[in-house]
Amino acid sequence: MHASTAQAEPARAKRSRKSFWLKQLHTWHWMSSAISLIGLLLFAITGFTLNHAADIEGSPRSIDRTAHLPPALFAKVKADDLPDAKKPIPADVAKWLEAQVRIDAGGTAEWSAGEIYLAKPRPGGDAWISIDRDTGEVTSENSSRGWIAYLNDLHKGRNAGSGWKLFIDVFVFACIVFTLTGLVLLWMHSKHRKSTWPLVLAGLVIPALIAIFLIH
Repeated sequence: MHASTAQAEPARAKRSRKSFWLKQLHTWHWMSSAISLIGLLLFAITGFTLNHAADIEGSPRSIDRTAHLPPALFAKVKADDLPDAKKPIPADVAKWLEAQVRIDAGGTAEWSAGEIYLAKPRPGGDAWISIDRDTGEVTSENSSRGWIAYLNDLHKGRNAGSGWKLFIDVFVFACIVFTLTGLVLLWMHSKHRKSTWPLVLAGLVIPALIAIFLIH
């Protein structure tokens, strides 16, 4: 009786350890899937739109505006003999520009002998402001390529800023946790699901064969 109890103890301990790790894996798996769910859906949809970019027409539009700096503001940006530089537009000039051309005039601009040029790219569009330092004439363009282009640029992280870059880093980490915990769960349940490893192998072999034989 005592011998049989002693033999059962290691088996119970083994089952307990397996149950603990199985519970941990399920917890990490569902948490990482919840974090990455919307991101995966977004990246899957934009992966399709990028793959068919030539077939999906956008709706580009562009707004051009012109203005002329008042004398007091023009005096702050007029041409001088200083070397080319990269620096912000003076705050009061920037505020006036924003009211006239309706483009954010903050950030670093390129100052040259005859021009101040401020580029304001963003996902799905572009904008710029140019100030002629000899005449004070202001020209600008604000363009948009539509929502599909906006989402496509988010997919690529193009001109999306540091906040979106941080989100992508967190999203990537969540996806790695999701896939690795899923792989371990597959391994733990594979004894009862004979098609597990053939399907996993197919997920590797099929894209590899396409890359080797169909991509030139």
